[in-house]
Amino acid sequence: MVTFQRTRMRSQVKLGSGQKSKQKYRKAKGRHNKIREKRKSRPRRVEIGYKQKTSGRGKIDGKVPVVILNLKALMSIRENEVAVIGKVGLKKKLELAKAAKENGISALNLNVEKFTKKAERQKEYKERIKKVKAGKKPAEKKETAEEKKAGEKKEEKKEEKKEEKKPEEDKK
Repeated sequence: MVTFQRTRMRSQVKLGSGQKSKQKYRKAKGRHNKIREKRKSRPRRVEIGYKQKTSGRGKIDGKVPVVILNLKALMSIRENEVAVIGKVGLKKKLELAKAAKENGISALNLNVEKFTKKAERQKEYKERIKKVKAGKKPAEKKETAEEKKAGEKKEEKKEEKKEEKKPEEDKK
């Protein structure tokens, strides 16, 4: 399949060299445009003859892609269709991946085994963190060197005041 590129697409970011969403084809109309003149080593131009046969359009490897959003849709996939798991959360995605693995359904945009292993590791990690947090006592605040010095000075002053009071009591 040929991908048609807009003139100067590679040199300008705003025309889509970095973002696929901005890659929109526009017909070359310039007076000296090399693509319009069909020069060698230039991107292909949209012309008659590039279209696929009607029987093969919209298919991936000869199968029709079906967007799956829930378990019911996954179970209703036919033989000539391939699953494309839609925009769903992690819990539902994990559920769909396990069901696909059990029923032998291949998902086009998801490596089922790799995804399930990764999800299980994440779950174990979160459980471990919860256990550690539950077992820990609240962290005690550590004193800095300056705070220690200030505390020592206060104690010295208190001791001096006590010593001053003692001789006065002895006189009486």
